[in-house]
Amino acid sequence: MANFFLILIGFFLIISNVVGFISYKKKKSLYAAAFTILILAALFGAIGGILALLIIRDAFAIFYGLQVGYYLLINSAIVLLIAVIITGIKQYKKN
Repeated sequence: MANFFLILIGFFLIISNVVGFISYKKKKSLYAAAFTILILAALFGAIGGILALLIIRDAFAIFYGLQVGYYLLINSAIVLLIAVIITGIKQYKKN
């Protein structure tokens, strides 16, 4: 069962980063991409929770789904941190 959720986490990470990259290409904003990944973290966390409830059939299975959302939130925080660092570097090069 743990392998299924590890695969699910990996799949959702890849999907959210690809959608974030597409968002970046369209809007040319790293912050928009980070926000998109943040929104997808909540969405995929909910989907993971529902899948866990359907597969495990236990009330505490929702925490497995929340674990999926947790890793996606960490991913979103990393993308936001990269966006802040890149913005700082661009501002430094301007001056």
